[in-house]
Amino acid sequence: MSEIPLRDVNIVCESGRMNGISNNGNYTRPHVESMEENAEEGQKKRMTSQVGNPNMTDGTENCGAILGSSEVEYIASEDLKEVEDVEKCLKTLLSDLESKDWVSVCDALNNLRRLSIFHKETVVSMLNDVISLVVKSKKNPRSAVCKTAIMASADIFKAYNDHIIDSLDPLLGQLLLKSSQDKRFVCEAAESELIALTSSISPLLLLPKLQPCIKSRNPRIRAKASMCISRSVPQLGVDEIQAFGIDKLLQIGASQLNDQLPESREAARALLLELQSIYEKSESVSKETVIASWEHFCQSKLSPLSAQSVLRVTNIAHEALILGS
Repeated sequence: MSEIPLRDVNIVCESGRMNGISNNGNYTRPHVESMEENAEEGQKKRMTSQVGNPNMTDGTENCGAILGSSEVEYIASEDLKEVEDVEKCLKTLLSDLESKDWVSVCDALNNLRRLSIFHKETVVSMLNDVISLVVKSKKNPRSAVCKTAIMASADIFKAYNDHIIDSLDPLLGQLLLKSSQDKRFVCEAAESELIALTSSISPLLLLPKLQPCIKSRNPRIRAKASMCISRSVPQLGVDEIQAFGIDKLLQIGASQLNDQLPESREAARALLLELQSIYEKSESVSKETVIASWEHFCQSKLSPLSAQSVLRVTNIAHEALILGS
């Protein structure tokens, strides 16, 4: 029998651990997603052929037992069950979240999700520590840990709403980063979390947190932040718009209108049209006067070039509305 290189054995064992299957087979999730999304097909075949050799002994003797599937499962929020022993779970939650065993960390994250949904008042006193550990898990190189942490964040947003605003910055930074990466199933989870974020936290509190993100050097992060702002503004009332500053929102939209990515530009256009609609509703004058007033407002708050770009977008939309009526 030919000798298999040691590095290939390590690849096989590493794959087994990433698949979310522990030696005792007790790590399961009801929603299935492939953990080999970025692997080459040839590598998969090579790894599969190596699993059946029970004589590989390099300190990973249980590798063959660990590898039984190339999939890991995740629990949707609506499928989570209540914690059986709340007191015991709370006592070990922080230590389990800090565990070096990634399977234990995933289990702890799911316990955190259960507590947030069914017993959210029990976590309030340790919420800051919990959020720090969730952020740490989001940075974990294992996609299973990262995605489970993202799912936990979404449940935290839904459970605690505005109460987490003071602890939001590190969560938001990692969320925007993960939603901008190439791993599809992690990115999709992060996109869902962004929706949970914008629907769970007051826009008046969230917008100041998002505002610096549109100046990121990463165009993908700018695009995700722009999309969040575009989703948040329609939830604001006229008084809240005035409290935040419609001129600030106008400048945000104008700054992203010619950004690198189409997602950012589209979000900027949607934001500007929303702002124009809000502005026109607040002016109790004729349509002609409103149009002139909007143009003057844009020209007074923006540079000539930016104002021209904004008015081009809003005027085209206005003309299309007239033609369609």
